[in-house]
Amino acid sequence: MTPTVFVFERLAALIHQLVRDDAARHGLLPVHMQVLGYLAQANRYSDLSIAVADYLGITRGTVSQTLTVLERKGLITRTPDDRHGKRIHLTLSAAGEAVLNASWSQRLDQALATAGGDAQAFGNDLRGVLSALQRLNGKQAFGQCRQCAHFLGDEGDYRCGLTGEALAVEQTIKICREWTSPDTRMSAADRLSIHR
Repeated sequence: MTPTVFVFERLAALIHQLVRDDAARHGLLPVHMQVLGYLAQANRYSDLSIAVADYLGITRGTVSQTLTVLERKGLITRTPDDRHGKRIHLTLSAAGEAVLNASWSQRLDQALATAGGDAQAFGNDLRGVLSALQRLNGKQAFGQCRQCAHFLGDEGDYRCGLTGEALAVEQTIKICREWTSPDTRMSAADRLSIHR
């Protein structure tokens, strides 16, 4: 094990422990915290139960049980999609957002800010490692809408090239299950023709 792999292993173990601690503090299980954290960053194509299962690599049954608990505790809400019959969008309630406000991810942001160095370059390096590891293991990549091959637009006029739908600014900074590496760009006309 190289020193870098050792650091990643220790970070993963520490984050896992912090998630467990945060969950216990709120009477939740770690998977509940993971789902809340995911939903806080998911765009409208990804705030679905199937996307939660894909992102976390867990079964649909586990997701269903988890969502039931989170809804019963008032941490999430379910909203039917007005355009797609059976589709149900999941969003954090104010209580769900409050649970995340003092979570491990906020503390990690603070640690990164105090670590110094070029945060942008470090983030790019980590994204590269994540992408490579996902490819090597056949895992689905989720990424920020604006950094997707399907993202189209100029300031104030954003669209998903995959669906052809307009995107609100706040959706473009969230993660999407349809994310595709910009390295695989195809023309907007080609992307739209796939979905017609």
